[in-house]
Amino acid sequence: MFQDKNAYTAFSSVFERYKKPYVLFAYSYIRDMDEAEDIYMDVMLHFWENRDRLPEDLHIPSYLLAAVKNRALNYLRHRQVISDTHSGLLEHEQRELNFRISTLEACEPSQLFADEIKHIIDDTLNHMPERTKVIFFMSRYENKTNKEIAQKLSLNIKTVEYHIGKALKALRTNLKDYLPLFFIGLMYHGLK
Repeated sequence: MFQDKNAYTAFSSVFERYKKPYVLFAYSYIRDMDEAEDIYMDVMLHFWENRDRLPEDLHIPSYLLAAVKNRALNYLRHRQVISDTHSGLLEHEQRELNFRISTLEACEPSQLFADEIKHIIDDTLNHMPERTKVIFFMSRYENKTNKEIAQKLSLNIKTVEYHIGKALKALRTNLKDYLPLFFIGLMYHGLK
């Protein structure tokens, strides 16, 4: 296609002649001037390196324009893959973030450890002596006064107070890790 002696001059002429319109052509689609220029340079480099393998009757402007078009198309397809991947990652991140927000919004501080605390209370009460358990149950669950409990069980008030104190001490000991949460829960409900 180009003779050795005039090859560089001919190439430079072709390079300069089509540079501006083909770079602008690529730019009109990819919207990045640096990339458009890189595409043109790659096309011209490929053209120069393969000049001996190209047909003698090759219409150079059509060949170069088709090559610029194909490289611009490959560039846009690559950008689309990146964009789709990025969008997919953002969608996944957004779904995860929405899930965490809704989970946290649904979280009720006073209920965080309710089941565990109830289990500890039940277990503590079940391990108390029967008389202590009955007196504590009457006091806290039936809302009876110490005097009413003493009369009903034919006990001295001091004995009733002793058993209630013993039950409260056992509960405080077994719930020691949850007392700060209990106070936070009280504060939370007090602020509402």
